[in-house]
Amino acid sequence: MGYLPVVFAKKAAPNTMVEGVYSTDVKSFTKETVSTIRVSRKFLQPEDRILIIDDFLAYGESAMGLARLVKSAGASVEGIGVVIEKQFQEGSARLRQAGFPVEALVVIRSITDGNIEFD
Repeated sequence: MGYLPVVFAKKAAPNTMVEGVYSTDVKSFTKETVSTIRVSRKFLQPEDRILIIDDFLAYGESAMGLARLVKSAGASVEGIGVVIEKQFQEGSARLRQAGFPVEALVVIRSITDGNIEFD
């Protein structure tokens, strides 16, 4: 088995990443902001098969943005893994509807009056 590269999509533009990048805008419903995420073109090739990993999945904006970056490079998204999925915010349904396999370590079905219901 060869090495598996890890690529991190930056939300802030460092001085060294001003050209030669794939980029897309991603809305954060939590922070009520729009960020531009970037990946250097040297780290994303058409033959790459990508697994997207994220900490939280709510509306699916970050994962959809990363999938757009992967597609713009001609590469393929093989799946999306998240640590915590907020199922009630429907991001996982949106991603699955777009054809992406989604797996979560923890699925929160609902949060009502401070009570968390897990799936």
